[in-house]
Amino acid sequence: MATFELYRRSTIGMCLTEALDEMVSNGTLSPELAIQVLVQFDKSMTEALESQVKSKVTIKGHLHTYRFCDNVWTFILQDALFKKEDSQETVSRVKIVACDSKLLLQ
Repeated sequence: MATFELYRRSTIGMCLTEALDEMVSNGTLSPELAIQVLVQFDKSMTEALESQVKSKVTIKGHLHTYRFCDNVWTFILQDALFKKEDSQETVSRVKIVACDSKLLLQ
């Protein structure tokens, strides 16, 4: 199963990367094992989002920038309103990165 490395830029992915870097620097973890952990993180995030997230969200906002490169869409929205069934939240600026899940099957 192929995976994208998108989730490494999330808050939890950045914290994991920092922790792994510290462990490699201290000599408690080999660089090869740290890479294996990150690859497993990519797979686990993809599987968890695919199988466990059932919520749907509506997003409305001002489209500031959009880009399509290497089968990856990037959208930057300003004053975005996220609506879920029972709640809503406004965010001043949000970056959305979307990839075609069919690419994971290749």
